[in-house]
Amino acid sequence: MRIVLKGRNVAVGEELEERVEKRFAKVSRQVSQLAVLDVVLREERNPSIHDSQVAEGTLHLKGITLHASAASDSMVHSINEMSDELARQVKRHRDKRRKRRAQRAAKAAEHARAQAP
Repeated sequence: MRIVLKGRNVAVGEELEERVEKRFAKVSRQVSQLAVLDVVLREERNPSIHDSQVAEGTLHLKGITLHASAASDSMVHSINEMSDELARQVKRHRDKRRKRRAQRAAKAAEHARAQAP
């Protein structure tokens, strides 16, 4: 999985890059190597917004795009929440695909048994 990291109103240093790569290591094992993850880290500059550190992630898979966003007062916490949300979405998507594949295989086996004399 390729990770594209962007920062808006925030400097993206090596520490944040390493944290994002570490948090998405598990997800990268579950998706294709061709998947692309776009991560945008930004800071809301409005003083009335308490949760000013925002992390957004968009995972482009074959045939589907998953998106998650999290805001908190700490960028590290926002990254952790966003990565957990994307991990849940990936797991749900994989379970759906497995269930559909199993249903199709059962249906094909049933059809083959009905065709056999």
